[in-house]
Amino acid sequence: MKSFEITGGRKLSGEITPQGAKNEALQVLCAVLLTREEITISNIPDISDVRLLIEMLEELGVQVKRISADTYSFKAEEVKTEKMHEASFLDKARMLRGSVMLAGPMLSRFKRTVLPRPGGDKIGRRRMDTHIVGLQKLGVEADYDSSRGYYVLSAGKLRGADILLDEPSVTGTANILMAAVMAEGETTIYNAACEPYIQQLCIMLNSMGARISGIKSNLLTINGVKSLNGCRHTLLPDMIEVGSFLGLAAMTGSSIRINNAGIPHLGIIPDRFRQLGINFNIEGDDIIVPEQETYEIQNDLDGSILTIYDHPWPGLTPDLISVMLVVAVQARGSVIIHQKMFESRLFFVDKLIDMGARIVLCDPHRATVIGLERRHQLRGITMSSPDIRAGMALLIASLSAEGKSLIHNIDQIDRGYQDLDSRLNSLGAMIKRIDS
Repeated sequence: MKSFEITGGRKLSGEITPQGAKNEALQVLCAVLLTREEITISNIPDISDVRLLIEMLEELGVQVKRISADTYSFKAEEVKTEKMHEASFLDKARMLRGSVMLAGPMLSRFKRTVLPRPGGDKIGRRRMDTHIVGLQKLGVEADYDSSRGYYVLSAGKLRGADILLDEPSVTGTANILMAAVMAEGETTIYNAACEPYIQQLCIMLNSMGARISGIKSNLLTINGVKSLNGCRHTLLPDMIEVGSFLGLAAMTGSSIRINNAGIPHLGIIPDRFRQLGINFNIEGDDIIVPEQETYEIQNDLDGSILTIYDHPWPGLTPDLISVMLVVAVQARGSVIIHQKMFESRLFFVDKLIDMGARIVLCDPHRATVIGLERRHQLRGITMSSPDIRAGMALLIASLSAEGKSLIHNIDQIDRGYQDLDSRLNSLGAMIKRIDS
């Protein structure tokens, strides 16, 4: 098992550039199955989840060429659909939440696929109902094979339909969208997710010849086409990394410049960090975070305690809740952190409490943070990363803490962050990767 050994209490300085967006990468990589023609994708992050998905595409017969460090070409000329039934492929699919988005393009082009129960982070229940019900409305038949633990999906013909999603699921929207692009007639998806990742997927599909309107809204209209072409596509910067670096700078009292942050696509994220009292300036597409001795949490306008909560876009992404919670630990003031979407994502606060944080875990979804105001440093401890985002939050806490910390199970962190230790070490951090 690999671990991080962190020597904390050091101020950082310098410039850092966020990687390509992980969540977008998983969507657009699945979309390469929609056409026989070549697709070139740039700014792909070199992280384990993405590498696993590319490996799965290769197993299906997709020709993959690495053009440069972050640019690949894909050509799904001959796809081996039978591979999806093999145990080795299914095992990989169960390790990766994003593998569910293979279903939409496979149904669109080949009218059959399998859908294993997804894996990924253990952050709470992740329903498949939105995917299955939406696909069924397009004409897909779904049978669950209980002995092998996957759905068998098939369709004689896909036909457009009016679909009202029961929740604005990002992966559910992506799956239904990719299934609908070559369906007969018109499809509307109401209550669709409208995150930048979905917007980017729509832009990519339109550049391939799809006819999608309503981009940036929660009502997507898709007019089916006969076939799709190849294209070139560039991923956005990863907004979760941008938010994580903002939080890191504040927590460690450091001065950091975040280059190419993708400012137009950050939505409400900058405002939420400002509510935590963090000062920063925007220059072009860069964020400059100055050294800040203290930062004070804003109250609501009526004087009541601030509540920060996740919400479907354009609300705050749930992937930054863990980071915002840890940043609040050293603030002046108090805040309620309400993680609505996943019931297991706040359980890592026990480790922060062991480090000296003042946090009351009210229930699985809510925690009250009483800021230390930098009057006390956190202390280094030994801990384990339960998921990608909690792992990043614990790393930020460790970098601000006094003494040494040890974070086990860093494979979870590597799933979402590219070369994180070396990039942070270039800012002055002391993070050592060890086998434990």
